[in-house]
Amino acid sequence: MSGFERYLTLWVALCIIVGIALGHVFPGFFQLVGAAEIAKVNLPVAILIWLMIIPMLVKIDFAALGRVKEHWRGIGVTLFINWAVKPFSMALLGWIFISGVFRPYLPADQINSYIAGLILLAAAPCTAMVFVWSNLCKGEPLFTLSQVAVNDLIMIIAFAPLVGLLLGLSAITVPWATLMLSVVLYIVVPVIVAQVLRKRVLASSGEAGMARLLARLQPLSLLSLLATLVLLFAFQGGQILAQPMIIALLAVPITLQVYFNAGLAYLLNRWTGEAHCVAGPSALIGASNFFELAVAAAISLFGFQSGAALATVVGVLIEVPVMLSVVAIVNRSQGWYEAGGAVQRRLQEGAR
Repeated sequence: MSGFERYLTLWVALCIIVGIALGHVFPGFFQLVGAAEIAKVNLPVAILIWLMIIPMLVKIDFAALGRVKEHWRGIGVTLFINWAVKPFSMALLGWIFISGVFRPYLPADQINSYIAGLILLAAAPCTAMVFVWSNLCKGEPLFTLSQVAVNDLIMIIAFAPLVGLLLGLSAITVPWATLMLSVVLYIVVPVIVAQVLRKRVLASSGEAGMARLLARLQPLSLLSLLATLVLLFAFQGGQILAQPMIIALLAVPITLQVYFNAGLAYLLNRWTGEAHCVAGPSALIGASNFFELAVAAAISLFGFQSGAALATVVGVLIEVPVMLSVVAIVNRSQGWYEAGGAVQRRLQEGAR
């Protein structure tokens, strides 16, 4: 994990300060940026999002799908958490905390928008940072790669219907045309571009060329993310200054859902007897979010100034410290995990 990635939370916090300051000093400029739209797609943000997402997807080798059966238990657990538990648990936590406990402390006209942002954040499994988390917990790399490839394929089909269902259950109007356009722009197109680029680089330069390309693209991806956050907070500044506790309140359901989903995935893997090197990344993939896609979709669906956009950015803010704490728990509990009866039986079967 590079030093830049390790301090992502610090950079996001600085972007909040810089964005709020720039929005206050140059309001006219940011209004022009916000108005640069075609079919409700903000062009500057679309460019930044592509620069953010495509480098993540270049890492994915869809040939790894052929090895899914090698770790079918871990794959099954993670798919269950990612698609049947996490989006719904996040919606439930949103209803409990945003619509209930914290409602008196939040802008009344943004309550539904905050919940929408939380749903968008949880509806897409993480694509890139999980490789870092998996490496830190000594995870099985082929499992991580095949799991991410499976999730990316499912995301192309399931993201829009799942978001539409949960927004509908939350009584939030679903702009279906914009939602489908977001799926095409921020999932389908980047996947195609990334895979074409991947194949061409591998064909011409091999794995060494791919490693060089990823080394150049990774900083570009993070810088694009930070630039997007500066733009977003330039629009959100007034609301945050008026109620600075908003960010802390939104962080509560996001943090709780990370620990809940990671813990559930970890326990289910132990119950099925999966190896610790698979259970670790399974728990981390089950808990983390594709926040780049969530930010893009929130801006497209609800706008720069929406509570939805702000809620997704809070996910970026807490991603690194919360996920690092999950990595620490996974690493320190390895002895307890491998003492489980089902895991012991699998180890004994493998030794025969």
